[in-house]
Amino acid sequence: MAAVPRAISRRRRILIENLTAYAFLFPAGLLIFLFGIFPVAFAFFVSLHRWRRFPDEYIGLANYERALGSFAYVVFFFGALLALAAGALLVRRVIKPAAEPSSAGDVGATTQARPGQAHRLAPKIVFNLISGVANAAAVLLVGRWFFTLLPVVLNIPVRLRGQERVQGLFLNELFASFQYPEVAAAGNLALLALAAAAGISLLRRRGRQVDAGGSLVWTATGAVVLLVLGALTLNLTLDAIQAAVTAAQASGTELPVWSQIIIIGAGAALVILAYRVWTQAARSYSDRRLLAGLIAAALLLIGGYALVTEVPRVLAAADREMMGGFSVTIMYAVGAVPFQLMLGLGLAYLLFQKLRGTTLFRMIFFLPYIMPFVATSLVFSLLFSHRPDSPANHLITLLGLPAQKWLLEPTGIFQLIFGPQLPAALAGPGLALVVIIIYTIWTYAGYATVVFLAGLGNISGELYEAARIDGASGWQVFRNITLPLLSPTTFFLMLVATIGTFQAFTQLWMMRTPASERAVDNMSIYIFERITDANPNYGYGSALAFVLFFVILLLTLAQNRVAGRRVFYG
Repeated sequence: MAAVPRAISRRRRILIENLTAYAFLFPAGLLIFLFGIFPVAFAFFVSLHRWRRFPDEYIGLANYERALGSFAYVVFFFGALLALAAGALLVRRVIKPAAEPSSAGDVGATTQARPGQAHRLAPKIVFNLISGVANAAAVLLVGRWFFTLLPVVLNIPVRLRGQERVQGLFLNELFASFQYPEVAAAGNLALLALAAAAGISLLRRRGRQVDAGGSLVWTATGAVVLLVLGALTLNLTLDAIQAAVTAAQASGTELPVWSQIIIIGAGAALVILAYRVWTQAARSYSDRRLLAGLIAAALLLIGGYALVTEVPRVLAAADREMMGGFSVTIMYAVGAVPFQLMLGLGLAYLLFQKLRGTTLFRMIFFLPYIMPFVATSLVFSLLFSHRPDSPANHLITLLGLPAQKWLLEPTGIFQLIFGPQLPAALAGPGLALVVIIIYTIWTYAGYATVVFLAGLGNISGELYEAARIDGASGWQVFRNITLPLLSPTTFFLMLVATIGTFQAFTQLWMMRTPASERAVDNMSIYIFERITDANPNYGYGSALAFVLFFVILLLTLAQNRVAGRRVFYG
């Protein structure tokens, strides 16, 4: 008789522990939602509407088509397919029965379940899938209710026009927003889905169909969310493509979107296949296989490049100013990141030596990073003034070079060196942008120096001592010990610096001049101008912000994939 109260007490203790854990996690989850997930989702929601000062009509992918031309359809089409494929892989992970570890020595190892085990696991798989579908439905319907309510709330100032301003007017209108028919209907459906998800979860627990930690349920939830979002994105893309093709045919022109999607997709597949072939060949110990893999990868890469060259033609109708902003952003990142890392590494290696005054020099090198950007930007603007007596012009005239306009000069640096006959494609960054790149290197090199110094401090001195005993030179020690063991630090700094340069705004905004035209206007400045001019377009600005976010995300994933594998953690 005592077993029942003991079981109830144990269940109550587990429930209290779980609720306590979720209570501690709730503030962090709320912050992640408010400052991470919600801004991205809201930017995408706004980008699908004609949204100037207040919410307006739904226009689908029109803002993305304005920014990227037909390439927007290509991106969204393959993005939808990628979401569907990821969802299908997660579903496969849920329904594929796995056996328990075979022995104590095989902890963490799982094998394919035998028929008898699969039969016993079948009810749990079904419960996991049903619970995942219910949870996903609740998440999606709550999101639908929220984004149905949001435009109604944001439109309150429009509804208050002409009304007498009395106390409580805004609050009354806010509460009335929840009673709008479409908002109330979406809210009732969301509450029903939440109740259903909670009920199914309780049934799972009472039926003991619970996996360890409930990980498979959350996997099933993520799978269903990805499948639904992928299907919605695919439907949105297909509708936009059909509308664009119909409009083109009505105007007597042709829009070969599907052929472009096929060609670009095939080219990207060949490039990825070339990378896979080369990585497999590089692991081979046979010279013959290595040579064959190299030839095959080169042929696949050439074929992929020939097909991917369709991308510039697809981007022909893209926003020229946006493409110019991307060009400036890339040149700014390529010019700043490598040099600030190399300078930081060199300074750190020098300061790591046992010399007098290293603490003072560390503080001096770090000062530019902690100084306000506004102040240091103004100082650099004075140093690189166009006046003949400015410090920069005075220095180069001492070297026998003519005075320059610096921040007033939009001409590419290579055109200034080799003459105006150089093609525009090879002109390089404008001289004004080069000055800002120098400022960025000066600012962030000290930060890289301090981080590299921390990395050097974690390298065991015994390794250096053993290398010197073996007769290794200073370069050999640096090449074979210091650089490999600093690879985690280098990877971190490269990742942070790349993201920072793509998001840079303050120094570019402070040092830009009307004479430099668009030579220093990166994507962040272009987006800022679109949403702050006399006739702001928040929908188009949000579309541009989402495009920039997607590019940064792709760069981060690519760096983690390519450079992350070459990081040596000792």
